[in-house]
Amino acid sequence: MPTDHFDIAIIGAGIIGLATALQIKERRPDCKIAILEKEAEVASHQTGHNSGVIHSGIYYQPGSLRAFNCQRGYYQLIDFCTRHEIPFDCCGKVIVATQEKERAQLELIFQKGLGNKMQGLRKIGPEEVAEIEPHVKSVEAIWVPQAGIVNYRKVALKYSSLLQEAGVSFFLSTEVKEIKNNGKDKIILSKQREISTSLLINCAGLYSDKVALLSGQKLDLRIIPFRGEYYELKKEKEYYVNNLIYPVPDLNFPFLGVHFTRMIEGGIEAGPNAVLAFRREGYSRWDFHGKEFLETITYPGFQKLAKKYWRTGMGELYRSYSKTAFVKALRHLIPQLEENDLVRGGAGVRATAIDDNGTIKDDYLILESEGIINVCNAPSPAATSSLSIGLTIAEKAIKQLEQFAS
Repeated sequence: MPTDHFDIAIIGAGIIGLATALQIKERRPDCKIAILEKEAEVASHQTGHNSGVIHSGIYYQPGSLRAFNCQRGYYQLIDFCTRHEIPFDCCGKVIVATQEKERAQLELIFQKGLGNKMQGLRKIGPEEVAEIEPHVKSVEAIWVPQAGIVNYRKVALKYSSLLQEAGVSFFLSTEVKEIKNNGKDKIILSKQREISTSLLINCAGLYSDKVALLSGQKLDLRIIPFRGEYYELKKEKEYYVNNLIYPVPDLNFPFLGVHFTRMIEGGIEAGPNAVLAFRREGYSRWDFHGKEFLETITYPGFQKLAKKYWRTGMGELYRSYSKTAFVKALRHLIPQLEENDLVRGGAGVRATAIDDNGTIKDDYLILESEGIINVCNAPSPAATSSLSIGLTIAEKAIKQLEQFAS
């Protein structure tokens, strides 16, 4: 079996793994980097199934890694897309309170936005909402001018192209089976080859916890897959939505609720819900993997979470199988919406980190030890923040390489 040595090996060719490699290579052009990906192409999972929203950072706790990286990453992404002629549109969005009881939660979100120093953010009333989105019912809303849309798969493919031009080695269709310590180096084993590396970076997304355990990292969390399903508005009904329309979310739950998204290449998506997937890459309601499902439902952290949110979970599951229930949730925003206005669209799966106590980890989690960096939690807005998260990881990686050399 062939063995190659690299300064850095990155497991996972999603948008975070690619952005990390790009940021390292820009700062250390001489660094020999390998990227290992179990699929036959890059951006196959969370990145390739992303809804394409450029997030503003309004929902995140000021001072958190999510808030910081979204603010920095937002401008890095806009600059990158501009320089490389990737289509995007900072079209803005409305976050809509449809009932009086939602005003207090809307105010909390608004204050987070102000705490994150967002420019142009303002509260608007029903009349101005109607000017922006004429078909939306509201009592009050927040206008978020920074929000936008892009195709993240195209962004990731451009990252990949630049990396290949810079001499980064890609090993596709290469699933990591084992990680060994060999003195100061790590040995990554797959069916096809062995790779020796001074520094291992785990960006494996839905399998980041499993790769972390292979690396010897002790964890008190597990990745639980939640599927987000979409419908699409029929062409003749796309006039219902101009840009981005979001409800007031439950900030105790990590999902933003079903909403409407204009896509950069045309069309309107409605969703997603947030339903437990029966396998880690379970994009269909019918996808099932016995071992992975058993690992999920027997995990004490998931059981504690399910006990707390079982009503919400059952509602999401019901909406997954009932178009009527899904449309009912969407009608809170656009009352005239009918079932036959929508057709079933695609789906994505979120890698949700839950700890042993049943708490959903709502911030980025990057665990570091000698020769290893494990990215164990990178929830939305990770795609928007990819260049910033990549820079954060790159700085840690370069520091370790410099320590090895000294």
